[in-house]
Amino acid sequence: MGIFKKPRYAATFRWGAAFLAVSGTATALATVSAEAGGPSGQSDRGKPTIVLVHGAFADASSWSGVVERLQRSGYKVIAAANPLRGVPQDSAYIASLLKSVKGPIVLAGHSYGGAVISQAAAENNNVKALVFINAIMPDVGESFTTLSAKFAPPLLSQALRQVPFRNGDGSTGTDNYVQTDKFHKVFAADLPTSRTDVFAASQRPIAASAFTDKLTGAAWRDKPSYVLVGKQDRAINPDLERYEAKRAKARKTVEIDASHVSLISQPQAVENLIVDAAEDYEWHRD
Repeated sequence: MGIFKKPRYAATFRWGAAFLAVSGTATALATVSAEAGGPSGQSDRGKPTIVLVHGAFADASSWSGVVERLQRSGYKVIAAANPLRGVPQDSAYIASLLKSVKGPIVLAGHSYGGAVISQAAAENNNVKALVFINAIMPDVGESFTTLSAKFAPPLLSQALRQVPFRNGDGSTGTDNYVQTDKFHKVFAADLPTSRTDVFAASQRPIAASAFTDKLTGAAWRDKPSYVLVGKQDRAINPDLERYEAKRAKARKTVEIDASHVSLISQPQAVENLIVDAAEDYEWHRD
């Protein structure tokens, strides 16, 4: 920050098997850590651990390009598996993961993952900063649906397909998928269709209840927040993202020419903002 911030150099990288976030592939719910043996442990040289939470229709591989860059910058990274079963379940799951991490944490969420990290970090003093990437940021008592209603509906709202499901205990619910023929247009118009066709076929559904679950905690109210707005986002209205950043008194808001999946199409810009949050903490901690 200012003249006191340490210099940083952009890292080049080789694409891994990325997917999206409020978008995604169907892999197992397994936490991906930068080191073998699980997420516990503290970063080298006092750096915070970076924890990344994907959004709906996605899995943790949506962060692949960002993870690779953060690792090259010397950070320990955990790309967490978000269950996508609703805010109460998902935030509790992520909160339990956060408790296993020693030392300071910078927590980032993409899309629906923004609501999850807001609640998951509400009572965790080790979380020093929140980073919201094309994200939803409800307040206490708000849901994705009620907050989104403040602005014109995005194209995503017209592109969902509902599929009923049954749990092992006999309870039932409804999953939301994105219609495959609309996936490229509403999520990832800045990626080749050859990639988005694969993403559409392998997307992970989100329980419909996740959109109406009301938050019981909003960590952005008392933790430093950083916001990235995708100006061509068709899954969350960019004006809503700007409103959220202003309401949260974000320390830094970055706007880029990107679709909803900026973490895939422009991973360097996303990494830059996450490292800004981490360095702000490193240089201003007690």
